[in-house]
Amino acid sequence: MELNKILIVEDDTNINNLLKEALMSENYACGQAFSGTEARMLLAMESYSLVLLDLMLPGISGEGVLEEIRRLGNTPVIVLTAKDELDEKVSLLTKGADDYITKPFEIKEVIARVQVQLRHAALETSRETGKDILSYRELTLDRNTFSVSISGEVLPKITKQEFAILELLLRHPGQVFSKEDIFEYAWDEPYMGETKTLDVHISNIRKKMKIITQEEYIETVWGIGYRLHS
Repeated sequence: MELNKILIVEDDTNINNLLKEALMSENYACGQAFSGTEARMLLAMESYSLVLLDLMLPGISGEGVLEEIRRLGNTPVIVLTAKDELDEKVSLLTKGADDYITKPFEIKEVIARVQVQLRHAALETSRETGKDILSYRELTLDRNTFSVSISGEVLPKITKQEFAILELLLRHPGQVFSKEDIFEYAWDEPYMGETKTLDVHISNIRKKMKIITQEEYIETVWGIGYRLHS
């Protein structure tokens, strides 16, 4: 399987190399740029799964590199900034950054935020490139009519989140999804560790299915999450 490749744009050699070593230990491939000009050149030559971007760069500024990245596409960008003011953080997100980390930082935090952004990107790709009608056994989901049916009978009053949960599971039959992944896909926001909301929605889906059939379609994988029942 091809590794996610991350471009580290940081003019401090020690920090750049430290980030590279930490990311490679997590099985990510890495590219390195030590100026905004070098970053722009590498971005034109290769595709990256994510960019770690310092703002204070020689040559082209970090803001200029961010603008170039957004011109090229939707590659996730995590900005490394020494500024901790709220207005500065809001400005970064407005200009197209997906997240920011304030210096000095802990490597564990960088790794965690990288993982979150890559997971978001993978789920969004799944959402954008999928088919409009998905089926598994007698279960059918239709994005065109926003409906879910079993043996032709439509589940009553399906909610947006319930629909998204089923859509994710139907796109990947047999795959186990963590509660974190399902929550972020269905609610389109970061998972903060609270599982009750998701569990209630899963329970509601099962109740609506029971109105039509006694067949089980969602399996709980204890300690991990959920998948379609095999």
